[in-house]
Amino acid sequence: MPQRRNLHETCTKGLVALGGNVDFAGSSPARTLARALAVLDCPEIRITRISRFYSTPCMPAGAGPDFINAVAAIETTLPAAAMLERLHRVEARFGRRRQARWAARTLDLDLLDLGGAILPDRATQDAWRDLSAAVQARLAPPRLILPHPRLQDRAFVLVPLAEIAPDWHHPILGLTAKQMLDALPRDEKLSISAVLGPWAGLSALVKAFDNQ
Repeated sequence: MPQRRNLHETCTKGLVALGGNVDFAGSSPARTLARALAVLDCPEIRITRISRFYSTPCMPAGAGPDFINAVAAIETTLPAAAMLERLHRVEARFGRRRQARWAARTLDLDLLDLGGAILPDRATQDAWRDLSAAVQARLAPPRLILPHPRLQDRAFVLVPLAEIAPDWHHPILGLTAKQMLDALPRDEKLSISAVLGPWAGLSALVKAFDNQ
């Protein structure tokens, strides 16, 4: 286990979404998610809670195998930019290649929230949040935007998020994770099903995949 941080260091609570739908080095997407969480847990980042693993349809429909998705709650001493860089490093370690928007992938790690910060500013956040689905499919933000500009629209994020943090409030919309999930179409929510878990912490999750 990683050495823990100094108790006097300031920690910020955050949320990370995880997903994948392609095997990596003989590991299933579910095992890759478990291994990625184990790597992410380090002196600067503590995994405090992990949702169950969910099977979700690939987006857009028919573009590839179903995804395995989850959300983890964290505490970190890292600022937002450094946290994003760390997530990208973990993705690369597990074979992620950023070649096409919304393509099949071994691992996807998205920073959903970090201490309620609005980054880089409200206007940019609003602009990206209001983009049409067609534009989203073509463009990726050139810099970190927090909270994640599409989380309120995505059942594959909100279902696991509402499981572990139902009362988390969107810092701009003012809605809880549960309220945002309740507002989504019923068929979108029914398309997502829990396939693994729940987990009694990170150690239990890692142990569950040790022999796979």
